[in-house]
Amino acid sequence: MIENQIERVGAHLKLPVDRVRATVVLLDEGGTVPFIARYRKEATGMLDEVAVAAIRDRLAVLVELDDRRDAILKSLTERELRTDDLREQVNSAESMTALEDVYLPFRPKRRTRATIARERGLEPLSEIIWTQTDVDIAAEAMPFVDESLGVANVDEALSGARDILAERVSEDSAARGRVRELFARQGVLRSRSVNDGEEAGAKYRDYFEWEEPLATAPSHRVLAMFRGENESFLSVRISPSEPAALEVLTGLFVTEDNPSAEQVGSAVDDSYKRLLGPAIEREARNAIKERADRTAINVFAENLRELLLAPPLGRKIVLAADPGFRTGAKIVVLDKQGALLHDDVVYVLSGENRANEAKATILKLVNLSNVEVVAVGNGTGGRETEAFFRDLGLGSRIPVVMVNES
Repeated sequence: MIENQIERVGAHLKLPVDRVRATVVLLDEGGTVPFIARYRKEATGMLDEVAVAAIRDRLAVLVELDDRRDAILKSLTERELRTDDLREQVNSAESMTALEDVYLPFRPKRRTRATIARERGLEPLSEIIWTQTDVDIAAEAMPFVDESLGVANVDEALSGARDILAERVSEDSAARGRVRELFARQGVLRSRSVNDGEEAGAKYRDYFEWEEPLATAPSHRVLAMFRGENESFLSVRISPSEPAALEVLTGLFVTEDNPSAEQVGSAVDDSYKRLLGPAIEREARNAIKERADRTAINVFAENLRELLLAPPLGRKIVLAADPGFRTGAKIVVLDKQGALLHDDVVYVLSGENRANEAKATILKLVNLSNVEVVAVGNGTGGRETEAFFRDLGLGSRIPVVMVNES
């Protein structure tokens, strides 16, 4: 299974499979993203942190998806519902949403109105209506009237049959996909005040009567509205135009113009308002909340990055050295704003001649750039490189400090 997942990760990210495989092995061994990106370039083919993190995240998604796929197939097999066609649909689902849509009609259900209608023997009537043939609906429903089963008259029989059809519509994967797409394209995010004029909720006053397109709602407003809802000051809803949604569903399911089709139309209307609409709204809420959280985290991370990268010594011109034996020490000079002024490689630990060359290069840079502090990384050769800089005679005006590279 893991090899198949590796190939799918490579195809999704457009990366060579051998690089993905090597990265997955390193991740399984406990390597962190920064460690792999920096110290295992020869194994990963020079993949950077972004690519390594993308491999990790995509693999996690596929593992979760395949685990759920296996659980669904096991459940279907145990309940003797598994067929070749259904197995193919489950195996071909490429996202968790698509997989759950396939499984929904077969998921063990709590007791619903449709379940009760089936218990009352109304499923055959629902099938008659579903075909939308031009028949006398009342006459077709009459044989299903049975007070002992709780069906007192024709209207109750038809109502139960519509309940079955409403559930059928709500579980149809094509219908769910179309309505989900409608929510994404035309959904509107609305918030209303729950307790008008309550002073405690004054900070949410801007959202007491607010609506905007779901697709363009900024994360800070989304999170503010959900906070207001959690604190019981706001009611937040997401929905497209109801007539537009019903038009989509009617086009999918109502194929004739007769009394049977009218019953199907009524079932479609009930399905959207009672079952399908609320279900897709919950999905939309979860999706927009996740998107808003992710955006907020990214903003926080960027702000934190700027804070952590702020010069700890204040604004000074810095000469920074990344130590190395065989490959030399990489040195850069940064101005007071952190912009690169110069970069070079010097060999301070490769014999006296090269050390003298390094000394001349460094002293020249110090004088030309008016270097105010030297920072030496604490990696391999760090102590020796630090000692080299201290022996340059820079004086007390240019401190030499060792910094953590991790």
